[in-house]
Amino acid sequence: MTETARAVIDLDVTGATISRHLYGHFAEHLGRCIYDGFWVGEDSPIPNERGIRLDIVEALRAVNIPNLRWPGGCFADEYHWRDGIGPRDQRPRMANTHWGDVIENNHFGTHEFMDLCDMLGADPYVNGNLGSGTVQEMSEWVEYLTRDDDSPMARLRRENGRDEPWKVPFWGLGNEAWGCGGNMSPEHYAQEARRYATFCRNHGGNELTRIAAGANEGDLRWTRALMEAVNCLGCTKDDNPVYQAISFHYYTHSGTGINTEDAAGFTDDQYYRTMAYAARIERILASHVALMDAYDPRGRIDLVCDEWGTWWNVEEGTNPGFLFQQNTVRDALVAGLHFDIFHRHARRLTMANIAQTVNVLQAMILTDGESLVLTPTYHVFEMNKGHQDALQLGSHILETPSETVADEDLPLLSLSASVKDRTALISLTHLSAHDELDVSIDLRGRAASVARARVLTAETASDFNDPSAPDRVAPVPLEARIADGVLSVRLPAHSFATVELDLA
Repeated sequence: MTETARAVIDLDVTGATISRHLYGHFAEHLGRCIYDGFWVGEDSPIPNERGIRLDIVEALRAVNIPNLRWPGGCFADEYHWRDGIGPRDQRPRMANTHWGDVIENNHFGTHEFMDLCDMLGADPYVNGNLGSGTVQEMSEWVEYLTRDDDSPMARLRRENGRDEPWKVPFWGLGNEAWGCGGNMSPEHYAQEARRYATFCRNHGGNELTRIAAGANEGDLRWTRALMEAVNCLGCTKDDNPVYQAISFHYYTHSGTGINTEDAAGFTDDQYYRTMAYAARIERILASHVALMDAYDPRGRIDLVCDEWGTWWNVEEGTNPGFLFQQNTVRDALVAGLHFDIFHRHARRLTMANIAQTVNVLQAMILTDGESLVLTPTYHVFEMNKGHQDALQLGSHILETPSETVADEDLPLLSLSASVKDRTALISLTHLSAHDELDVSIDLRGRAASVARARVLTAETASDFNDPSAPDRVAPVPLEARIADGVLSVRLPAHSFATVELDLA
């Protein structure tokens, strides 16, 4: 069956800049994300540079990875950075009690992470230990990384082989303080965040965006407490906030909770419930933004979603604490839907980090020894990279089929568009499990021609890539035409598509 949808895009009406940092990534010391993922060691037969796996670097550079968050996650609040510097064979071990209760040898530490970011061309987002650490420990880590003189921490960095300081633009003040980061109340954490942020200094020319750990999904108590800690309703104070951003986390499942259903073996009902749960982030984002606008109408404090993605059962036969799951077409559509929503809120939402980059949860890349597989979600990032630092375009869906999920209508078409120079990029996420969709988009304001159109799908929404079929789910050309200013495409069931336009 083929259904129809109509939309309008105003090619001459621009909005906020879609920050490239909305396409950020997350690498935690969890399962095989770092070890057996990014880090294989200098003696590995797998091609590497100073222990960092080169095919992963190449793949991530191809999607223009803008930033990388590390070392966690929950792990951040039990990580003590001094254990990860100096000669590797002399670094103390630690127990990773959050993820698999395994022993961490600290071979991948500060210098290795900063080396990885240099190789990726990505900005580092370092998450400090507020939960079990001290203000002094976090302050000295900032100094170690970013100070350029003869201070004690700068001297220590030079003793460990790095003369020049690094640029570190993003700094996390703990993680999930409502849970694994300390089980704090919002008000208590807000005061801790103020205290820690005060001692995370801007050294030399390095300026930190200090990110306070905020809500689990739509828990607005956290956003309100963090906003009240730096401003008040109706205030006209001109002082700068001690932290510059507030985070929240949002994991998608089918409504039964994280880690309760399989990644690949799902029913149509579970599929649609997953899409409905993914779409809920729009309401949650709007709620956080409205509250922040009330306290901060000038927009001095950014909103960050530094953990998002799907969370399914681990694959059978793998360590339950390693969170290794398969990545299907369904996951790719969750990503496409999220990005459309992120783009619409780009005025306040300035960064997002998918969880996680390699071998964990909704990963970009899965490895098994020397084999490397790019997931369907990876391809969404690659197809969408033209949105990075582009301007939003006004886009409106006029008509679309929908599916009733838990007494609510789920629109089966989502779209967003942006422009950079004389190129526009349109993203289309089609959620129907079985039906094709003919889409007509009225392009207004500027003449346009199709430069390239691609679509990502497979026979079923549960299909995935593996070493035996690495391109089972990969983008292929899509027929797209413009006649009398109307763009027409036919989207297969459960598909993600992009259309690039040359503008007159």
